[in-house]
Amino acid sequence: MDNFDKIFDKENSDYADGFKFDRQVASVFENMISRSVPGYENVITMSGILAEKFVKSNSNCYDLGCSLGATSLSIQKHLKGLNCRIYAVDNSEAMIERLQAILAMNADYPTPIIPILANIQDIEMSNNQLTAINFTLQFLKVEERYSLLKKIFDSMLPGGVLILSEKIKAENPTENNLLIDIYHQWKESNGYSKREIEKKREALENVLIPESIETHRTRLEEIGFKNFSVWFRCFNFVSMVAFK
Repeated sequence: MDNFDKIFDKENSDYADGFKFDRQVASVFENMISRSVPGYENVITMSGILAEKFVKSNSNCYDLGCSLGATSLSIQKHLKGLNCRIYAVDNSEAMIERLQAILAMNADYPTPIIPILANIQDIEMSNNQLTAINFTLQFLKVEERYSLLKKIFDSMLPGGVLILSEKIKAENPTENNLLIDIYHQWKESNGYSKREIEKKREALENVLIPESIETHRTRLEEIGFKNFSVWFRCFNFVSMVAFK
């Protein structure tokens, strides 16, 4: 059973200076994200299904901001018999260590997952058929997002697919506030207290910067991606796909 997330259920938060993916978060991450991101399991499952549909033999897949490798494992499950590699990248040492332990228990799959401890902006990418950035771009500085996505695009094979999942901000303030209120109610229904929700919101305030769907669409189209589509949405969380 996953460790239960009670990180913000105390008087003094360890994240007063901003949320970070440290060992404490890594130890409860699976429980935290399933109770904090509506539709998370669907996004992970569909990442694998999209890989099965679009990834070809002798190519690479990238899971950027992989955390404990849920997306990588889903892709691996669906790429049976293909000569591919999955690069799982994260800058959290705690996350990569736990991922390595998970992979050690799942060593029977022919498609290898290669964990990389690095900033996602710094890695070399090539022969790229699919890149998944699930709930990660939102943690980069806004001015750094274009260059990362351009790097991904340039590394892609023709027909390459980008899976981009994010918390978004509605352009209409009334709609945005409603989505936030409903989302917080949903978190309460998952066992988080109002205090926990508020403390985490404060910890994420200057760390997670959401953008609108239209901002994402415009940026991707400027880079050269085509056939942009929002395939999943629940409250203020979406998953998008775009193709080279």
